[in-house]
Amino acid sequence: MKQAQLNKQLAVLATGILTFSGVLIETAMNVTFPDLIQQFGISTKAVQWVTTIYLLMISIMVPLSNDLIKRFSIRKLFMSANLLFLIGVVLNAIASTFGLLLLGRLLQGIGTGIALPLMFHIILTYYPLEKRGTMIGVGTLTTAIAPAIGPTYGGFLSSVFTWHAIYLCLIPVLLCSLVIGLRGIPEISVALTSKLDVPGIIGIGCFFTGSLLFLNQLTQPIGWIGLAFAMIGFGLFFYRVKTTKHPLVRLDVMKQKSFRIFLFGFLVCQFLLLGISFVLPNYVQFVLGKTSFIAGLMMLPGALVGALLAPVAGKLFDRRGPKYPILLGLSIACIGWLSLALFMQMAQVSLLVLGHVVFMIGNGLCYSNMMTMGMNQLAKEAYSDGNTIYNTLQQFSGAIATTIVAVILGFFQTIPNTSIVQGTTSGSIVSVLTLSLLLLSSLIASSYYFLRRKK
Repeated sequence: MKQAQLNKQLAVLATGILTFSGVLIETAMNVTFPDLIQQFGISTKAVQWVTTIYLLMISIMVPLSNDLIKRFSIRKLFMSANLLFLIGVVLNAIASTFGLLLLGRLLQGIGTGIALPLMFHIILTYYPLEKRGTMIGVGTLTTAIAPAIGPTYGGFLSSVFTWHAIYLCLIPVLLCSLVIGLRGIPEISVALTSKLDVPGIIGIGCFFTGSLLFLNQLTQPIGWIGLAFAMIGFGLFFYRVKTTKHPLVRLDVMKQKSFRIFLFGFLVCQFLLLGISFVLPNYVQFVLGKTSFIAGLMMLPGALVGALLAPVAGKLFDRRGPKYPILLGLSIACIGWLSLALFMQMAQVSLLVLGHVVFMIGNGLCYSNMMTMGMNQLAKEAYSDGNTIYNTLQQFSGAIATTIVAVILGFFQTIPNTSIVQGTTSGSIVSVLTLSLLLLSSLIASSYYFLRRKK
Protein backbone atom coordinates (compact mmCIF):
# COMPACT_ATOMS: atom_id res chain seq x y z
CA MET A 1 0.00 0.00 0.00
CA LYS A 2 2.79 2.44 0.96
CA GLN A 3 4.68 1.65 -2.24
CA ALA A 4 1.57 2.30 -4.34
CA GLN A 5 1.05 5.65 -2.60
CA LEU A 6 4.70 6.56 -3.18
CA ASN A 7 4.42 5.64 -6.86
CA LYS A 8 1.40 7.94 -7.27
CA GLN A 9 3.26 10.82 -5.68
CA LEU A 10 6.34 10.23 -7.83
CA ALA A 11 4.18 10.04 -10.97
CA VAL A 12 2.57 13.41 -10.21
CA LEU A 13 5.97 14.89 -9.33
CA ALA A 14 7.61 13.66 -12.55
CA THR A 15 4.83 14.89 -14.84
CA GLY A 16 4.59 18.11 -12.79
CA ILE A 17 8.29 18.90 -13.31
CA LEU A 18 7.96 18.24 -17.03
CA THR A 19 4.83 20.39 -17.32
CA PHE A 20 6.39 23.19 -15.25
CA SER A 21 9.41 23.24 -17.57
CA GLY A 22 7.14 23.45 -20.60
CA VAL A 23 5.00 26.29 -19.27
CA LEU A 24 8.08 28.12 -17.92
CA ILE A 25 9.70 28.58 -21.31
CA GLU A 26 6.36 29.68 -22.77
CA THR A 27 7.01 33.15 -21.31
CA ALA A 28 10.77 32.93 -20.65
CA MET A 29 11.53 33.50 -24.34
CA ASN A 30 9.48 36.70 -24.58
CA VAL A 31 12.32 38.81 -23.18
CA THR A 32 14.77 37.42 -25.77
CA PHE A 33 12.91 38.56 -28.90
CA PRO A 34 15.12 41.66 -29.51
CA ASP A 35 18.23 39.45 -29.34
CA LEU A 36 16.70 36.85 -31.70
CA ILE A 37 15.73 39.54 -34.23
CA GLN A 38 19.26 40.88 -34.26
CA GLN A 39 21.03 37.50 -34.28
CA PHE A 40 18.97 35.87 -37.04
CA GLY A 41 18.16 39.02 -39.02
CA ILE A 42 14.40 38.42 -38.92
CA SER A 43 11.33 40.64 -38.48
CA THR A 44 9.15 41.07 -35.41
CA LYS A 45 6.35 39.11 -37.10
CA ALA A 46 8.72 36.23 -37.83
CA VAL A 47 10.08 36.03 -34.30
CA GLN A 48 6.54 35.66 -32.92
CA TRP A 49 6.55 32.13 -34.36
CA VAL A 50 8.86 31.11 -31.51
CA THR A 51 5.78 31.36 -29.29
CA THR A 52 3.10 30.69 -31.91
CA ILE A 53 4.41 27.32 -33.09
CA TYR A 54 4.82 26.24 -29.47
CA LEU A 55 1.25 27.15 -28.47
CA LEU A 56 -0.05 25.64 -31.69
CA MET A 57 1.47 22.23 -31.00
CA ILE A 58 0.21 22.25 -27.40
CA SER A 59 -3.29 23.18 -28.54
CA ILE A 60 -3.33 20.29 -31.01
CA MET A 61 -1.66 17.71 -28.77
CA VAL A 62 -3.80 18.25 -25.65
CA PRO A 63 -7.04 16.98 -27.25
CA LEU A 64 -5.09 14.29 -29.11
CA SER A 65 -3.69 13.15 -25.76
CA ASN A 66 -7.24 12.33 -24.73
CA ASP A 67 -7.11 9.53 -27.30
CA LEU A 68 -3.48 8.59 -26.63
CA ILE A 69 -4.28 7.96 -22.94
CA LYS A 70 -6.80 5.36 -24.05
CA ARG A 71 -4.27 3.66 -26.36
CA PHE A 72 -0.95 3.69 -24.53
CA SER A 73 0.19 3.20 -20.96
CA ILE A 74 0.97 6.21 -18.77
CA ARG A 75 4.60 5.12 -18.59
CA LYS A 76 5.04 5.03 -22.39
CA LEU A 77 3.33 8.40 -22.82
CA PHE A 78 5.46 10.00 -20.11
CA MET A 79 8.71 8.65 -21.59
CA SER A 80 7.70 9.85 -25.07
CA ALA A 81 6.76 13.32 -23.81
CA ASN A 82 9.94 13.69 -21.76
CA LEU A 83 12.28 12.52 -24.53
CA LEU A 84 10.62 14.70 -27.20
CA PHE A 85 10.83 17.71 -24.92
CA LEU A 86 14.43 16.92 -24.01
CA ILE A 87 15.44 16.62 -27.68
CA GLY A 88 13.77 19.96 -28.41
CA VAL A 89 15.59 21.62 -25.50
CA VAL A 90 18.96 20.24 -26.62
CA LEU A 91 18.35 21.49 -30.18
CA ASN A 92 17.59 24.98 -28.89
CA ALA A 93 20.57 24.96 -26.54
CA ILE A 94 22.86 24.57 -29.56
CA ALA A 95 20.66 26.29 -32.19
CA SER A 96 22.59 28.51 -34.61
CA THR A 97 19.74 29.03 -37.11
CA PHE A 98 16.17 30.22 -36.73
CA GLY A 99 14.84 27.08 -38.41
CA LEU A 100 16.55 24.84 -35.83
CA LEU A 101 15.13 27.01 -33.04
CA LEU A 102 11.60 26.55 -34.42
CA LEU A 103 12.10 22.78 -34.76
CA GLY A 104 13.12 22.60 -31.11
CA ARG A 105 10.08 24.63 -30.09
CA LEU A 106 7.81 22.33 -32.10
CA LEU A 107 9.13 19.25 -30.29
CA GLN A 108 8.78 20.98 -26.93
CA GLY A 109 5.17 21.83 -27.76
CA ILE A 110 4.42 18.17 -28.53
CA GLY A 111 6.03 17.04 -25.27
CA THR A 112 4.20 19.64 -23.17
CA GLY A 113 0.92 18.88 -24.94
CA ILE A 114 1.20 15.24 -23.83
CA ALA A 115 2.51 15.90 -20.31
CA LEU A 116 -0.03 18.54 -19.26
CA PRO A 117 -3.21 16.40 -19.53
CA LEU A 118 -1.27 13.31 -18.41
CA MET A 119 -0.52 14.91 -15.04
CA PHE A 120 -4.19 15.69 -14.36
CA HIS A 121 -5.24 12.27 -15.68
CA ILE A 122 -3.06 10.63 -13.02
CA ILE A 123 -4.57 12.83 -10.30
CA LEU A 124 -8.17 12.27 -11.38
CA THR A 125 -7.73 8.53 -11.87
CA TYR A 126 -5.65 7.51 -8.87
CA TYR A 127 -6.60 9.96 -6.09
CA PRO A 128 -9.91 9.76 -4.14
CA LEU A 129 -12.39 12.62 -4.13
CA GLU A 130 -11.44 13.80 -0.63
CA LYS A 131 -7.80 14.35 -1.66
CA ARG A 132 -8.42 15.64 -5.15
CA GLY A 133 -8.56 19.33 -4.22
CA THR A 134 -5.07 19.26 -2.72
CA MET A 135 -3.54 17.35 -5.62
CA ILE A 136 -5.16 19.46 -8.32
CA GLY A 137 -3.90 22.49 -6.38
CA VAL A 138 -0.38 21.09 -6.64
CA GLY A 139 -0.93 20.31 -10.33
CA THR A 140 -2.26 23.72 -11.32
CA LEU A 141 0.63 25.33 -9.44
CA THR A 142 2.77 24.45 -12.46
CA THR A 143 0.51 26.16 -14.99
CA ALA A 144 -0.31 29.16 -12.80
CA ILE A 145 3.12 30.10 -11.48
CA ALA A 146 5.47 29.16 -14.31
CA PRO A 147 4.25 31.92 -16.70
CA ALA A 148 4.92 34.55 -14.02
CA ILE A 149 8.39 33.17 -13.19
CA GLY A 150 9.29 32.78 -16.87
CA PRO A 151 10.22 36.43 -17.59
CA THR A 152 12.47 36.60 -14.52
CA TYR A 153 14.13 33.28 -15.39
CA GLY A 154 14.62 34.22 -19.04
CA GLY A 155 15.66 37.79 -18.33
CA PHE A 156 18.34 36.78 -15.82
CA LEU A 157 19.93 34.01 -17.90
CA SER A 158 19.84 35.94 -21.18
CA SER A 159 21.40 39.03 -19.56
CA VAL A 160 24.16 37.14 -17.74
CA PHE A 161 24.84 34.56 -20.48
CA THR A 162 22.89 34.18 -23.76
CA TRP A 163 19.37 33.00 -24.55
CA HIS A 164 20.78 29.50 -25.12
CA ALA A 165 21.25 29.21 -21.34
CA ILE A 166 17.44 29.22 -20.90
CA TYR A 167 17.39 25.76 -22.48
CA LEU A 168 20.75 24.55 -21.22
CA CYS A 169 19.69 24.94 -17.59
CA LEU A 170 16.56 22.85 -18.23
CA ILE A 171 18.47 19.73 -19.35
CA PRO A 172 19.36 18.46 -15.82
CA VAL A 173 15.81 19.27 -14.65
CA LEU A 174 14.32 17.15 -17.44
CA LEU A 175 16.73 14.29 -16.75
CA CYS A 176 15.68 14.42 -13.09
CA SER A 177 12.02 14.25 -14.16
CA LEU A 178 12.78 11.27 -16.40
CA VAL A 179 14.51 9.35 -13.58
CA ILE A 180 11.65 10.05 -11.13
CA GLY A 181 9.07 9.00 -13.72
CA LEU A 182 10.82 5.75 -14.54
CA ARG A 183 11.01 5.03 -10.83
CA GLY A 184 7.41 5.85 -9.94
CA ILE A 185 5.26 5.14 -13.01
CA PRO A 186 4.56 1.42 -13.47
CA GLU A 187 3.91 -0.23 -16.84
CA ILE A 188 0.18 -0.99 -16.94
CA SER A 189 -1.20 -2.33 -20.20
CA VAL A 190 -4.17 -0.53 -21.76
CA ALA A 191 -6.97 -2.29 -23.59
CA LEU A 192 -7.60 -0.61 -26.95
CA THR A 193 -11.28 0.32 -27.00
CA SER A 194 -11.52 3.02 -29.67
CA LYS A 195 -10.29 4.04 -33.12
CA LEU A 196 -8.24 7.16 -33.75
CA ASP A 197 -10.42 9.95 -35.16
CA VAL A 198 -8.11 11.19 -37.94
CA PRO A 199 -10.65 13.67 -39.47
CA GLY A 200 -11.21 15.07 -35.98
CA ILE A 201 -7.45 15.62 -35.55
CA ILE A 202 -7.30 17.37 -38.93
CA GLY A 203 -10.30 19.53 -38.00
CA ILE A 204 -8.94 20.64 -34.65
CA GLY A 205 -5.48 21.19 -36.17
CA CYS A 206 -7.01 23.47 -38.81
CA PHE A 207 -9.06 25.27 -36.17
CA PHE A 208 -6.12 26.13 -33.93
CA THR A 209 -3.74 26.88 -36.81
CA GLY A 210 -6.25 29.25 -38.38
CA SER A 211 -7.16 30.84 -35.06
CA LEU A 212 -3.56 31.58 -34.11
CA LEU A 213 -2.88 32.92 -37.60
CA PHE A 214 -5.91 35.19 -37.23
CA LEU A 215 -4.79 36.40 -33.79
CA ASN A 216 -1.24 37.10 -34.98
CA GLN A 217 -2.29 38.81 -38.25
CA LEU A 218 -5.42 40.57 -36.99
CA THR A 219 -5.12 43.63 -39.24
CA GLN A 220 -3.88 41.81 -42.36
CA PRO A 221 -5.91 40.03 -45.09
CA ILE A 222 -4.13 36.74 -44.30
CA GLY A 223 -5.59 36.97 -40.81
CA TRP A 224 -9.12 36.76 -42.17
CA ILE A 225 -8.10 33.84 -44.36
CA GLY A 226 -6.89 32.19 -41.17
CA LEU A 227 -10.27 32.87 -39.54
CA ALA A 228 -12.08 31.18 -42.45
CA PHE A 229 -9.65 28.26 -42.20
CA ALA A 230 -10.39 28.02 -38.47
CA MET A 231 -14.16 28.00 -39.02
CA ILE A 232 -13.90 25.20 -41.59
CA GLY A 233 -11.70 23.21 -39.21
CA PHE A 234 -14.12 23.67 -36.32
CA GLY A 235 -17.01 22.64 -38.56
CA LEU A 236 -15.21 19.39 -39.44
CA PHE A 237 -14.32 18.73 -35.78
CA PHE A 238 -17.89 19.41 -34.58
CA TYR A 239 -19.32 17.20 -37.34
CA ARG A 240 -17.08 14.32 -36.20
CA VAL A 241 -18.10 14.83 -32.58
CA LYS A 242 -21.74 14.47 -33.56
CA THR A 243 -21.44 11.58 -36.04
CA THR A 244 -18.61 9.25 -35.01
CA LYS A 245 -18.77 6.68 -32.20
CA HIS A 246 -15.25 7.51 -31.01
CA PRO A 247 -14.70 11.29 -31.32
CA LEU A 248 -11.46 12.94 -30.28
CA VAL A 249 -13.27 14.74 -27.44
CA ARG A 250 -16.87 14.28 -26.28
CA LEU A 251 -18.54 17.64 -25.76
CA ASP A 252 -21.50 16.27 -23.78
CA VAL A 253 -19.87 17.51 -20.58
CA MET A 254 -20.52 21.09 -21.73
CA LYS A 255 -24.27 20.49 -21.27
CA GLN A 256 -23.83 20.72 -17.50
CA LYS A 257 -24.30 24.31 -16.39
CA SER A 258 -22.25 23.88 -13.21
CA PHE A 259 -19.33 22.53 -15.25
CA ARG A 260 -19.53 25.54 -17.59
CA ILE A 261 -19.61 28.03 -14.70
CA PHE A 262 -16.37 26.80 -13.16
CA LEU A 263 -14.70 26.20 -16.51
CA PHE A 264 -15.41 29.86 -17.29
CA GLY A 265 -13.97 30.93 -13.94
CA PHE A 266 -10.86 28.82 -14.50
CA LEU A 267 -10.30 30.35 -17.95
CA VAL A 268 -10.82 33.86 -16.56
CA CYS A 269 -8.03 33.20 -14.05
CA GLN A 270 -5.79 32.06 -16.91
CA PHE A 271 -6.78 35.13 -18.94
CA LEU A 272 -5.69 37.42 -16.12
CA LEU A 273 -2.44 35.55 -15.43
CA LEU A 274 -1.27 35.74 -19.04
CA GLY A 275 -2.69 39.21 -19.60
CA ILE A 276 -0.89 40.78 -16.66
CA SER A 277 2.32 38.91 -17.56
CA PHE A 278 2.24 40.89 -20.81
CA VAL A 279 0.95 44.25 -19.54
CA LEU A 280 3.14 44.79 -16.46
CA PRO A 281 6.56 44.11 -18.07
CA ASN A 282 5.69 46.44 -20.97
CA TYR A 283 4.43 49.13 -18.60
CA VAL A 284 7.54 48.94 -16.42
CA GLN A 285 9.89 49.17 -19.41
CA PHE A 286 8.11 51.83 -21.47
CA VAL A 287 6.68 54.02 -18.70
CA LEU A 288 9.14 53.58 -15.83
CA GLY A 289 12.21 53.04 -18.02
CA LYS A 290 13.35 49.86 -16.27
CA THR A 291 15.24 46.95 -17.86
CA SER A 292 13.61 43.71 -19.01
CA PHE A 293 15.25 41.90 -16.08
CA ILE A 294 13.71 44.32 -13.55
CA ALA A 295 10.37 44.04 -15.35
CA GLY A 296 10.49 40.27 -14.98
CA LEU A 297 11.81 40.42 -11.42
CA MET A 298 8.86 42.48 -10.20
CA MET A 299 6.55 39.59 -11.14
CA LEU A 300 8.41 37.22 -8.81
CA PRO A 301 6.85 38.14 -5.39
CA GLY A 302 3.35 37.52 -6.68
CA ALA A 303 4.45 34.30 -8.34
CA LEU A 304 5.94 33.01 -5.09
CA VAL A 305 2.78 33.90 -3.17
CA GLY A 306 0.70 32.02 -5.73
CA ALA A 307 3.05 29.04 -5.52
CA LEU A 308 2.67 28.82 -1.75
CA LEU A 309 -1.11 29.24 -1.85
CA ALA A 310 -1.95 26.68 -4.56
CA PRO A 311 -1.61 23.52 -2.40
CA VAL A 312 -2.96 25.36 0.67
CA ALA A 313 -6.06 26.37 -1.29
CA GLY A 314 -6.54 22.74 -2.33
CA LYS A 315 -6.43 21.58 1.31
CA LEU A 316 -8.90 24.31 2.22
CA PHE A 317 -11.21 22.99 -0.49
CA ASP A 318 -10.96 19.44 0.90
CA ARG A 319 -11.65 20.53 4.49
CA ARG A 320 -14.10 23.43 4.16
CA GLY A 321 -15.69 22.80 0.77
CA PRO A 322 -15.56 24.89 -2.43
CA LYS A 323 -17.58 27.98 -1.48
CA TYR A 324 -15.13 29.63 0.93
CA PRO A 325 -11.88 29.47 -1.10
CA ILE A 326 -13.54 30.23 -4.47
CA LEU A 327 -15.65 33.24 -3.45
CA LEU A 328 -12.98 34.65 -1.10
CA GLY A 329 -10.34 34.17 -3.79
CA LEU A 330 -12.39 35.89 -6.49
CA SER A 331 -13.17 38.80 -4.16
CA ILE A 332 -9.51 39.34 -3.22
CA ALA A 333 -8.49 38.97 -6.87
CA CYS A 334 -10.96 41.72 -7.83
CA ILE A 335 -9.47 44.06 -5.21
CA GLY A 336 -5.92 43.38 -6.36
CA TRP A 337 -6.77 43.61 -10.04
CA LEU A 338 -8.64 46.93 -9.80
CA SER A 339 -5.89 48.35 -7.58
CA LEU A 340 -3.44 47.70 -10.42
CA ALA A 341 -5.44 50.07 -12.64
CA LEU A 342 -5.26 52.70 -9.89
CA PHE A 343 -1.55 52.20 -9.17
CA MET A 344 -0.65 52.48 -12.86
CA GLN A 345 -1.67 56.13 -12.66
CA MET A 346 0.83 56.62 -9.81
CA ALA A 347 3.73 55.01 -11.72
CA GLN A 348 5.50 53.38 -8.75
CA VAL A 349 7.05 49.90 -8.91
CA SER A 350 6.40 49.16 -5.22
CA LEU A 351 2.66 49.82 -5.56
CA LEU A 352 2.45 47.69 -8.71
CA VAL A 353 4.18 44.82 -6.93
CA LEU A 354 1.71 45.21 -4.04
CA GLY A 355 -1.28 45.13 -6.38
CA HIS A 356 0.08 42.09 -8.20
CA VAL A 357 0.70 40.24 -4.91
CA VAL A 358 -2.86 40.91 -3.71
CA PHE A 359 -4.22 39.69 -7.04
CA MET A 360 -2.10 36.53 -6.87
CA ILE A 361 -3.35 35.82 -3.33
CA GLY A 362 -6.91 35.82 -4.60
CA ASN A 363 -6.02 33.94 -7.76
CA GLY A 364 -4.11 31.34 -5.77
CA LEU A 365 -7.16 30.65 -3.61
CA CYS A 366 -9.62 30.11 -6.46
CA TYR A 367 -7.67 29.07 -9.58
CA SER A 368 -7.06 25.36 -8.96
CA ASN A 369 -10.30 25.03 -7.02
CA MET A 370 -12.23 26.16 -10.09
CA MET A 371 -10.87 23.13 -11.93
CA THR A 372 -11.51 20.80 -9.00
CA MET A 373 -15.09 22.00 -8.67
CA GLY A 374 -15.72 21.72 -12.40
CA MET A 375 -14.31 18.21 -12.65
CA ASN A 376 -16.26 17.09 -9.59
CA GLN A 377 -19.47 17.74 -11.53
CA LEU A 378 -18.62 14.92 -13.96
CA ALA A 379 -19.01 11.17 -13.83
CA LYS A 380 -15.77 9.19 -13.69
CA GLU A 381 -16.06 8.05 -17.31
CA ALA A 382 -16.15 11.73 -18.41
CA TYR A 383 -12.99 12.76 -16.53
CA SER A 384 -10.77 12.35 -19.58
CA ASP A 385 -12.97 14.55 -21.78
CA GLY A 386 -13.39 17.19 -19.07
CA ASN A 387 -9.65 17.21 -18.41
CA THR A 388 -8.97 17.66 -22.12
CA ILE A 389 -11.40 20.56 -22.42
CA TYR A 390 -9.88 22.32 -19.41
CA ASN A 391 -6.29 21.99 -20.56
CA THR A 392 -6.95 22.74 -24.24
CA LEU A 393 -8.94 25.90 -23.56
CA GLN A 394 -6.45 26.94 -20.91
CA GLN A 395 -3.66 27.15 -23.48
CA PHE A 396 -5.85 28.77 -26.10
CA SER A 397 -7.27 31.33 -23.69
CA GLY A 398 -3.71 32.38 -22.82
CA ALA A 399 -3.03 33.16 -26.48
CA ILE A 400 -6.29 35.11 -26.76
CA ALA A 401 -5.59 37.13 -23.60
CA THR A 402 -2.12 38.08 -24.81
CA THR A 403 -3.53 39.15 -28.16
CA ILE A 404 -6.31 41.26 -26.63
CA VAL A 405 -3.98 43.26 -24.39
CA ALA A 406 -1.40 43.56 -27.20
CA VAL A 407 -4.03 45.01 -29.54
CA ILE A 408 -5.24 47.46 -26.89
CA LEU A 409 -1.71 48.56 -26.03
CA GLY A 410 -0.78 48.89 -29.70
CA PHE A 411 -3.87 50.99 -30.41
CA PHE A 412 -3.13 53.54 -27.67
CA GLN A 413 0.60 53.62 -28.43
CA THR A 414 -0.06 54.59 -32.07
CA ILE A 415 -2.59 57.38 -31.44
CA PRO A 416 -1.30 60.53 -33.22
CA ASN A 417 0.37 63.16 -31.01
CA THR A 418 0.62 60.68 -28.13
CA SER A 419 3.96 59.78 -26.55
CA ILE A 420 4.93 56.15 -25.94
CA VAL A 421 4.67 56.78 -22.18
CA GLN A 422 1.16 58.23 -22.42
CA GLY A 423 0.02 55.56 -24.86
CA THR A 424 1.39 52.69 -22.78
CA THR A 425 -0.11 54.09 -19.57
CA SER A 426 -3.57 54.52 -21.10
CA GLY A 427 -3.40 51.18 -22.92
CA SER A 428 -2.33 49.33 -19.77
CA ILE A 429 -5.14 50.81 -17.68
CA VAL A 430 -7.76 50.08 -20.36
CA SER A 431 -6.44 46.51 -20.72
CA VAL A 432 -6.76 45.88 -16.98
CA LEU A 433 -10.25 47.41 -16.81
CA THR A 434 -11.38 45.40 -19.85
CA LEU A 435 -10.28 42.09 -18.32
CA SER A 436 -11.80 43.11 -14.98
CA LEU A 437 -15.24 42.68 -16.57
CA LEU A 438 -14.50 38.98 -16.99
CA LEU A 439 -13.36 38.68 -13.38
CA LEU A 440 -16.49 40.39 -12.06
CA SER A 441 -18.65 38.16 -14.28
CA SER A 442 -17.00 35.06 -12.82
CA LEU A 443 -17.57 36.33 -9.27
CA ILE A 444 -21.27 36.97 -9.99
CA ALA A 445 -21.76 33.57 -11.69
CA SER A 446 -20.02 31.66 -8.88
CA SER A 447 -21.94 33.55 -6.19
CA TYR A 448 -25.21 32.77 -7.95
CA TYR A 449 -24.30 29.07 -8.14
CA PHE A 450 -23.49 28.76 -4.42
CA LEU A 451 -26.58 30.78 -3.47
CA ARG A 452 -28.84 28.43 -5.42
CA ARG A 453 -26.96 25.41 -4.05
CA LYS A 454 -27.60 26.60 -0.49
CA LYS A 455 -31.31 27.01 -1.16
